[in-house]
Amino acid sequence: MAINQSILKKPFDIKLGIDFSLLSGSTRMLGVDISASSIKLVELSGKGKLPQSYRLERYVIEPVPVDALLDGGINQIEQVSESLRRALKRMGTHQKKAVMALPLTSVITRKINVTAGLREEDLEFQVEAEANQYVPFPLDEVNLDFQVIGPVPDHPEEMEILLAAARKEKVEDRVATAMSAGLKVTVMDIEQFAAQAISTRAVTHQLPDGGKDKVVGLIDIGANVTRVNVLLNGESVYMRDLSFGGNQLTQDIQNHFNLTPDEAETARRNGTLPENYQEDVLRPFCETVALEVSRAVQFFFTSTQFSQVDYLFLSGECAAIPGLEEIVSERTRIITQVINPFAAMELSGRIVSRQLKIDAPVLLTACGLAMRGFDPS
Repeated sequence: MAINQSILKKPFDIKLGIDFSLLSGSTRMLGVDISASSIKLVELSGKGKLPQSYRLERYVIEPVPVDALLDGGINQIEQVSESLRRALKRMGTHQKKAVMALPLTSVITRKINVTAGLREEDLEFQVEAEANQYVPFPLDEVNLDFQVIGPVPDHPEEMEILLAAARKEKVEDRVATAMSAGLKVTVMDIEQFAAQAISTRAVTHQLPDGGKDKVVGLIDIGANVTRVNVLLNGESVYMRDLSFGGNQLTQDIQNHFNLTPDEAETARRNGTLPENYQEDVLRPFCETVALEVSRAVQFFFTSTQFSQVDYLFLSGECAAIPGLEEIVSERTRIITQVINPFAAMELSGRIVSRQLKIDAPVLLTACGLAMRGFDPS
């Protein structure tokens, strides 16, 4: 099997099959994040041949049908493609080059050690041989990729490699969805790694001294899963998924006001719920979020050598709920902020700043994917 190789300079930027010729000269890129509840599109432009600064040109959030995704995979390709076409039409972009990602649950990752100084073809052979031990599928059924992390501490004769493998069908489903909507996928990344890369950048801009030597917890509240990722100087030191998400709020609304799931979701999005919604439903939900985060922090302490978290950053659809960051901060006694992936970015005249403040924490992964498209490494 031919390995889709990419030796990257930064950790956690795995690419699962790329045509680099598509990236040359690109000044704009689309990030496409497909989740269980919605499709998020972000279009960034970059300044210079190797952009160090970016501008947010456009973005859009488009709901997807219930059950369109199952266990991270696209269960209804045509329905999701139609949602993506609607999103692109609303967005009004002419850009066709896009970066997408797989959820980490759809990717097998493994750190391995190999002999340092191998020739490129020998390195490929060694990685493929190692992959046979860790990938529980025939290698002709997977997309395989790797990156060199660096020398193994105290063993300079070896280097550490991060191996990533995904079933071809998982990759192909996302590519087919994009192609059906008229897009050309140039990079297939991993959602959590893209989110971590942009989170590190955002934290640098939002914290004093760029958050140097501070333990920072990223709390991404998804529809069904809340992901906890703890960073120290941009490196992940702990990851954990919680079986809890924003769909719990929709279910609470449904039960409290005797609505169907669609009616509950629509009313929540449109702000048309009765006056007692805030006190009877939203406040208890926020308290539950804070309790789950507090428990996750305590589990982090008991599972690692760390005994302190300096900052928490919230992302995801529920992150912008008014007052949630204060409730989480009060419960955990940790300074808590809503993350802004567009911190220090220029905004085009199409962007409404007030609305972006609400939407920004939902666009974290899509923004990270768009930025990933500018990286030729």
